[in-house]
Amino acid sequence: MTKTERSVTPPAGEVLGVRALNRATLARQLLLRRSPMSAEAAVAHLVGLQAQNVKPPYYALAARLDGFTPEALSRPMADRAVVRIVTLRSTLHTHTADDCLTLRPWVQPARDRELTGFRKGLAGVDPDRLAALVRELVEDEPRTMGQLREALLKEWPDADPQALSVAARCRLPLVQITPRGLWGRSGQVTLTTAEHWLGRPAGPAPEPDGIVLRYLAAFGPASVKDMQVWAGLTRLREAFERLRPRLVTFRDAGGVELFDLPDAPRPDPDTPAPPRFLPEFDNLLLSHADRTRVVPPEFRGRSWQGNTAHRALLVDGFLAGLWRLEEGALVIEPFRGLGTARREEVAAEGERMLRVLHPDTAYDVRFGTVRG
Repeated sequence: MTKTERSVTPPAGEVLGVRALNRATLARQLLLRRSPMSAEAAVAHLVGLQAQNVKPPYYALAARLDGFTPEALSRPMADRAVVRIVTLRSTLHTHTADDCLTLRPWVQPARDRELTGFRKGLAGVDPDRLAALVRELVEDEPRTMGQLREALLKEWPDADPQALSVAARCRLPLVQITPRGLWGRSGQVTLTTAEHWLGRPAGPAPEPDGIVLRYLAAFGPASVKDMQVWAGLTRLREAFERLRPRLVTFRDAGGVELFDLPDAPRPDPDTPAPPRFLPEFDNLLLSHADRTRVVPPEFRGRSWQGNTAHRALLVDGFLAGLWRLEEGALVIEPFRGLGTARREEVAAEGERMLRVLHPDTAYDVRFGTVRG
């Protein structure tokens, strides 16, 4: 840890400005300096990676790990040490096998509540019978969601097909089996239960205290509401209060109480933050109620269009533009002018990302129209 990255424990309640929160969060997220840890260890440290699509976890780790290659994530996924499953915020995540079997039971109450919005489409459907039938089907042979819907509609022909799909996903911990999720491989989404795929049962839902500590290690300093946004759960205040004697507290500029681990990194706000290319839906941008620690207020909503998220460019630690790959080019679209030195740093980071993830494809690096 360098001098500027060394943790300093201020008095309780001291205000942490936006840059202080930014640098602390980037340090936890392995985005100030790339880490030598393994892909599997990074997935565990980050408590999972958003994975609505196949490629984002690979881009997320390429930005964070030194020496990363796509095989470093594909291998543990093929070996069933890492899996893809719906967990936090009802979204697909890449998790370690251990986290799959503990985090999914922890968020199960939220998945149960999610089903209440589909009651009309599930009228007459016995949820326990549905769960038992789905388990029998996918453990006999992995199935696509289309195959599951077809089988469930035979049992409940008057039910809404989409509601049946949601019920299957919410009632059971369904994992996407490989080759889905492997870099450079194709495969439709095919499902079985986590227990069947991993060869061991899920444990009971853990107490939230340990997960609070892990969240702070990866996303802190943070408020109770921040963690609730990250998890898609409520009523976590009691866990924070139980842990209060073991934590330190601060305030943000708006007076919101923030909790943190005493020895977690809180770098100097002037610590350099190199450019980073992040995938769409990166958890850095989604895991706090107040996202100004990473997203400047003037750029709020700029990484989204409707329900579509764009790949995000960080400059000096903050969202500063978008990027995309098109035929023969990495196109970088900053929200404002970067200046010569910054453009060179961004281009160099883009070239590095291309060497890591696309070594066999020739891409030019091109700056698109600045989005004001």
